[in-house]
Amino acid sequence: MKRIRWSQVAEELWRLALILVGASVAGLGFSLFQAPYNIAAGGISGVAILINHFTGWPISTLYFLMNVPLFAIGFFYLGRWRFLVSTAVAVAIFSTAIGLSDQYLPLLLARWPITDNVLLSTVYAGLVGGIGGGLIYLAGATIGGTAIIGRIIQVKTGLSLSQIYLFVDGSIVLAAGVIFGWEIALYAILTLLLNGQAADFVLEGPSRARTAMVITTRPQEIIQAFIAELGRGVSYWQAVGGYTGEPRTVVMCTIYRPQVSDLKRLVAKHDPRAFVIIGITQQALGEGFTELRSSD
Repeated sequence: MKRIRWSQVAEELWRLALILVGASVAGLGFSLFQAPYNIAAGGISGVAILINHFTGWPISTLYFLMNVPLFAIGFFYLGRWRFLVSTAVAVAIFSTAIGLSDQYLPLLLARWPITDNVLLSTVYAGLVGGIGGGLIYLAGATIGGTAIIGRIIQVKTGLSLSQIYLFVDGSIVLAAGVIFGWEIALYAILTLLLNGQAADFVLEGPSRARTAMVITTRPQEIIQAFIAELGRGVSYWQAVGGYTGEPRTVVMCTIYRPQVSDLKRLVAKHDPRAFVIIGITQQALGEGFTELRSSD
């Protein structure tokens, strides 16, 4: 008999909690801010808005039914049980959240309205939907639809997911522009952009780290200064100038954003002729920064 690994059970429960909260938040945001103004910002939810406009069928039902054949096709082509099951759970919760919101929210909003401004609703839709989607992505799932289509097309054609999503979501937004007007299409694009930014923020957090690369002929002085005064670890390697052919040392150091001015001051002090590159680091994981965990 296999022993129960409680750490694995806890991890799965955490994933389920992320999916539950994320899909509920995304569904609530969709019903509150997106569907009332026909903001079809791509995805199967966008297609559901388009069909609902002509048929009057509930968006929650349309969304769920359109995902069923996609899961069957996805399993046939992808065969990834963990991803598909997690995504199926997210789709079911998202659809349920939309259905419950459509049933009970009108009563609540009649008493406590949030906003009747389309632009504000667009901003809220992008941010709330992105937060919900980010939580779902953290759990290794998606809200179905175009994510499954995108992965299948990627497997078959070799195109990048970004190209596929651009074409699929762009087509849906274009259709929304034809049906609802180009102002709504612009709102849909804004929703997509904010959605992506909010999801990235949930997945990776605010970018607080910066990575500096210093090309210098005085590596030891700079290395010692970084370690002693910045309190940061350093990596370095040898390089050769492409134009001069002379040897140089590249010193790399990852720091927090407030330390950037100190780093530049130290380089200027020890080697004014050095060449410095400082870039935004999306994530810094490990000693001195965020702890590296298996879930990351």
